[in-house]
Amino acid sequence: MSRHLRLFQATEAEVEASGPEPVNRVTLGDLLPLVALASRRNYAWLQDFLDDEVLITDDLNDILQAFRTRPSA
Repeated sequence: MSRHLRLFQATEAEVEASGPEPVNRVTLGDLLPLVALASRRNYAWLQDFLDDEVLITDDLNDILQAFRTRPSA
């Protein structure tokens, strides 16, 4: 007799509570080449982190927002 598996869906609060608190600082210059390489090579582990939030400075946020609307600038 085969077993029937049940799917457990965690609530958003449970998912947020289970994640580790960020404790490491890295420069964007160190991070971007690694993320770009992982993206180009389609490393599966990168998908696990796509919903993670990162903190950025206000000036970088302004530049990214402007770039989003006019990427040729």
